Amino acid sequence: MPTVPSEGSGPPANEPHEYRQAAESFGSDAERYDRARPRYPEALVERIVSGSPGTGLLDVGCGTGIAARQFQAAGCTVLGVDPDPRMADVARRLGTEVEVARFEAWDPAGRDFDAVVAAQSWHWVDPVVGAAVAQRVLRPRGRFAAFWHVFQLPAEVGKATAAACRRAMPDSPFGFGAMTRPAVDVYRPMLAKAADGIREVGGFDEPEEWTFTWEWSYTRDAWLDVMPTQGALTRLPADTLASVLEEVGTAIDAMGGRFTMPYTTVAVTAVRTGAA
Repeated sequence: MPTVPSEGSGPPANEPHEYRQAAESFGSDAERYDRARPRYPEALVERIVSGSPGTGLLDVGCGTGIAARQFQAAGCTVLGVDPDPRMADVARRLGTEVEVARFEAWDPAGRDFDAVVAAQSWHWVDPVVGAAVAQRVLRPRGRFAAFWHVFQLPAEVGKATAAACRRAMPDSPFGFGAMTRPAVDVYRPMLAKAADGIREVGGFDEPEEWTFTWEWSYTRDAWLDVMPTQGALTRLPADTLASVLEEVGTAIDAMGGRFTMPYTTVAVTAVRTGAA
């Protein structure tokens, strides 16, 4: 579910990093987050690792360490940074070293890295301040990569989700109409902001955009396990969340109780300038 605030709802639209309550709410059910959230294409992991000068990697907004563990399996030494101590606790228990801080205020203490990545998290970081920190801690020719899963709900499920969320959260800053639009259109402003932040800071080669297409089949229960981990829903009272899930579950039942989700994982990436 895209979690992009709509116009006229507090901080400026498409500035989700300013919604700190949402940005730091994912630890409300960290175990579910780690269990239910999709993993990342191995081709993306391999391309980042092979395109970096070494194996020291910083994971920004690492959450429970989903991406971190994939990079560790690919041979990287990973340090995570996350603002939520509940998420960090799970990541540590599952084998990732984590420091608790907002990335913009994090102290690298003189350390540098061969790659800086942000998996499903860069929209919670100020795109200019964050790019400046990434540029500062990257070694020459080190790679920065922020990436997101862009998914397209079946039309029936998207309509039911948007309707249920509007009823449950009439004053929410999040734009639920996005669920019925082509997913890449929803994410395009966020991708552009990431690239513009890199350009504004300087010290990087021209940003590139990588895409990786794949799909995943969900049963009704599996998708309803994912939904409470999404930014628009993480702070809902239990009874309100249950009503949203029931309505979405009914739509999935009408499709036979399962569906296949098309995903595109999109990365905005750039290499730090300078001699290796």
